[in-house]
Amino acid sequence: MENLPIEVIGNILSRLKAARDVVIASLTCKKWREASRRHLHNLSFNSSEWHVYHDLTTSRLEIIITQTIFQTMGLQSLTIFMDDAEEFAAAPVIAWLMYTRETLRQLHYNVRTVPNVNIIEKCGRQRLEVLALAHNSITGVEPSYQKFPSLKSLSLSYVSISALDLSLLLTACPKLEVLALTNPEIAMSDAQTTLELSSVSLKDVYFEAISFDKFILEADCLENLHLKDCTLEIFELVSKGTLKVLKIDDVSVIHLDLGENTENLEVVDVCSFTVMWPKFYHMISKSSKLRRLRLWGVVFDDEDEVVDMETISVCFPRLTHLSLSYDLKDVVLHCGLQGSSHLENVVVLELGWTVINDIFSEWVAGFLERCPNLKKLVIYGVVSEAKTHEECQILADFTSYIVRLMRKYMHVEISFEYE
Repeated sequence: MENLPIEVIGNILSRLKAARDVVIASLTCKKWREASRRHLHNLSFNSSEWHVYHDLTTSRLEIIITQTIFQTMGLQSLTIFMDDAEEFAAAPVIAWLMYTRETLRQLHYNVRTVPNVNIIEKCGRQRLEVLALAHNSITGVEPSYQKFPSLKSLSLSYVSISALDLSLLLTACPKLEVLALTNPEIAMSDAQTTLELSSVSLKDVYFEAISFDKFILEADCLENLHLKDCTLEIFELVSKGTLKVLKIDDVSVIHLDLGENTENLEVVDVCSFTVMWPKFYHMISKSSKLRRLRLWGVVFDDEDEVVDMETISVCFPRLTHLSLSYDLKDVVLHCGLQGSSHLENVVVLELGWTVINDIFSEWVAGFLERCPNLKKLVIYGVVSEAKTHEECQILADFTSYIVRLMRKYMHVEISFEYE
């Protein structure tokens, strides 16, 4: 250990990250203390990593964080996640940001400050590549001088910001590739009814708990779009056909418009969503590169609408993973199993029920016939704790049916997931 270069020791300490572990390790000897001071790059104060943080007063926490940060000289990544701390005083927070602004590349911070500190004003903007803020306010963005030339990832959770400032902030980040907004408080002017965001560099966006009448996202290079727990009347994506992954989870939207350029989609994952299937299918029908399709817990706007295997097999010839779960009816079963085309490349099939009955059993059998190269079948279901005798019998009959059925498909691995 004595022969280790001081830079290597610094890298070892940086991999520890957790401030408590770094401090303990740096006490090993004078050389390790020097490595901690000169070559420590990553430092994390996270209440989930050390329970003692929960027992400290806010002022004591501020002192510990200040002393630890000020003993370093080249921090590149700083994380301060304190779930129990109600708020920090503005002075120490500003001191941390000013001290590290010349070297910091990643900042993760989730504690309120009193009075509010405009983080983007104080942190070093030239080098910063990753910024994750929570429970703070952002005001007065001036892209003319508040440039973030290196920022690639921006995450705002429970952050208060105006629609104008959010738009200006994106403009100030010419290399931004990843944007995550979780339950933001976005202030709109009286004249505004539409949130419009634009970025020429965005590739991955995640929006959670966002509510607007109309939301327009213009992102020419977007590859991944994930909407979760959002309430929107209109969501419109303007792009140049680069979208590869679309995830929609528990979203209420009246009009969803992804444009005509969806031919590069590889993954479509829709969960707990009311679907106008003809319109949604038309939107993704040109996605001949689709590899994964998941429609889980979806509700069709018209109860007679159906996802038929013939359409899936013809339009998505590269499909390898197929997951379906929705209410089944006789007419849905009959129409859905029509046709003769096979899902040649599907190797993983996931099927789920809301109510177990004979229709579901026929549905499973129909898919097995049409997936000649299937390797794995997973059946999901909900089983109530208080089951009647009739429910127990239905489940027993279904199990017996599946056992008999799978004798024809010995090459397929089958598993059951019950809630």
